[in-house]
Amino acid sequence: MPDPAITPELIAKHGITPDEFERIKTILQREPNFTELGIFSVMWSEHCSYKNSRLELRKFPTTGPRVLVKAGEENAGVVDIGDGWGVAFKMESHNHPSAVEPFQGAATGVGGILRDIFTMGARPVFLMDSLRFGDIRPGKPNAATNRRLLSGVVSGIAHYGNCIGVPTVGGEIYFDASYDGNPLVNVFCLGTLKTTDIRRGAATGIGNPVFYVGNRTGRDGLAGAAFASRDLTEDSKIDRPAVQVGDPFIEKLLLEACLELFQHPEAVVGIQDMGAAGLTCSTCETASRGNSGIEIDLALVPQREQGMTPYEIMLSESQERMLIIVRKGQEKTVTDIFAKWDLPCAHIGQVTDDGFMRVKNHGVTVAEIPAKKLADEAPLYKREARRPADLDAKQKLDLALVPEANIKETLEKLLASPDIASKRWVYRQYDHMVRVGTVTAPGSDAAVVRVPTGDNTWKYLAASVDCNAHYVALEPKLGALIAVAECARNLAMTGAEPLALTDNLNFGNPHNPENFYQLQQAVDGLAEGCRAFDIPVTGGNVSLYNQSPAGAIDPTPTVGIVGLIRDPKHVTPSHFQNPGDAIILVGDPGAELGGSLYLRELHDLKQGRPPELNLEREINLHNAVRSAIRLGEIRSAHDLADGGLLVALAECSVAGARRLGAVITLDAPASRLDALLFGESQSRAIVTTRPENASALVALLELRGVPARRIGTVGGRDLTLKISGSTPLEFTWDVTALHRLWDGALDSYLA
Repeated sequence: MPDPAITPELIAKHGITPDEFERIKTILQREPNFTELGIFSVMWSEHCSYKNSRLELRKFPTTGPRVLVKAGEENAGVVDIGDGWGVAFKMESHNHPSAVEPFQGAATGVGGILRDIFTMGARPVFLMDSLRFGDIRPGKPNAATNRRLLSGVVSGIAHYGNCIGVPTVGGEIYFDASYDGNPLVNVFCLGTLKTTDIRRGAATGIGNPVFYVGNRTGRDGLAGAAFASRDLTEDSKIDRPAVQVGDPFIEKLLLEACLELFQHPEAVVGIQDMGAAGLTCSTCETASRGNSGIEIDLALVPQREQGMTPYEIMLSESQERMLIIVRKGQEKTVTDIFAKWDLPCAHIGQVTDDGFMRVKNHGVTVAEIPAKKLADEAPLYKREARRPADLDAKQKLDLALVPEANIKETLEKLLASPDIASKRWVYRQYDHMVRVGTVTAPGSDAAVVRVPTGDNTWKYLAASVDCNAHYVALEPKLGALIAVAECARNLAMTGAEPLALTDNLNFGNPHNPENFYQLQQAVDGLAEGCRAFDIPVTGGNVSLYNQSPAGAIDPTPTVGIVGLIRDPKHVTPSHFQNPGDAIILVGDPGAELGGSLYLRELHDLKQGRPPELNLEREINLHNAVRSAIRLGEIRSAHDLADGGLLVALAECSVAGARRLGAVITLDAPASRLDALLFGESQSRAIVTTRPENASALVALLELRGVPARRIGTVGGRDLTLKISGSTPLEFTWDVTALHRLWDGALDSYLA
């Protein structure tokens, strides 16, 4: 069948603007053919080129004494963790595929991020995820669809991770109507490697053979990068062919084969995952990095379907595939290893010296494009940014019009809300203990994993992913800044010092000036936070066009931070440990209700300005808690976030295996009791210590510039709250009953 004619309609269908088409003609000095149009379409899509966001990303700090591979240089960033070892880590999205085909969309998101990591020469150690869905509670709009999406996504993540044997050790899940029809599936992976074993994705050495290894190419995932770079509509079900189909067992073989091949450094010049844009991106990106060219013949590509056209082969995103640049003379090393692992392996081309990505089919040239023009010189746009017209109105909050809810009932309702409720329904489907490195199970402030670094030696890593999208929607820069602060705070609570950050920027259509304003402001907030905490950004992902016919999602700049714990005895749990321990509130009591879970759940108000963040106070808190942990003064530590002080105290009681109660005494507030108990002011934590050490710990924290006060004692079967003052109040909750509410909520919604 002949290729279709290149018409304005076909060009527009490929997401190429008239100006971009003229630019393509200038590059080629002719009109592109159908295959070349498809190649430009995927490589110049937002998903591959970041053409609408790259100028903003330049604001991020990307260097530091531990950074070994910077953001944008390779498939993932790498940082030094000492003693000759490093970690490669990154976060990626698979939002659109998961909206259309939740199981395969999520599963292949896991497969893709795993390949990004082991392409660097690292063995994947653990996974985390950050998920967003519409409300799943019966009676809520679209609840049945949201439950189906949640179930499919969690099943897909569990299937791929469990089969390949990489534990999913933590993450976050939030629910909001803005994600109806457009869930977010952001997957984080970390791997370890020796710093001398970092692999690069550059095609160098003229005449070096180019090998295709891994799964055969099919028609699944066709033009998936372009699909991810446009709005979801009612007709998006027809895009199911753009969703890849994963095979974790093939991926496991591919992982082991690649890691075995890396033990022969003389054989491998460069390696690249065939991720977004498949064979197209892997060829042009390796050539561009190597300042070289690549020539391949598609007739040599292993295929699982008959009659595939050059367009289909180049744009397929079939999973579990790699492109390897082999040193000439070492071909047998490669073929022998992949034969041992029973994987397809084919010599499909060679490195050239003319800078072109040249694609042939049975010897006939079907595409010939300068590699750098595809990979590095896509058009860049700075879109119009305009503050949302309704933002000022959303930030206004008159608490005089908000009645105070019943305190006892409010805590119970918040603990059973989808955002706060135990996520055990989710993580019990994940094998989070495989490889026996998990130190802190899912559900804590941050995951802690022990990784081997030689004979009977270990490093202890902590990691967290975080973003309160409600804050970002109400004030994008401040909300993004809080995301960095809270993620770093989660690490501090475990005793870890942050090393570096990866992000996943989830926003709506950038052509809408209000959406672009959110992106621009959020990047400013992330950049400011990273500089303040001295945390370099080592890579990440931008996912735009996250909107359904109902509108754009709440802007969700998710951050993932990796930290290092110096000594295993510093690993600190987040729930109460021992009866009799003193409970200390670190930080000011606070009373800011703007953007709070309390307002959303009890008063159906998504309103108010988010809590303010004093960076100096926040940094002091992290340093002070970390210092006290290292001195052995702290037995548990839990940051205050969604739901505020009373929810945090309840979580400390119900989340531990022993389910310890507590008696808490607080001074009556000058104004509203609900603001004291459920306000979400920043820079606060709950820590516990031995009762005899309480005064010394308070003094130590205050010496470090952090307010602190003893507010209670661990013990008993009840959580008792006493409010002192002219009219004393007392509230009591049975911890077992609270646990039942908190632990069973998701199960009941999904039953």
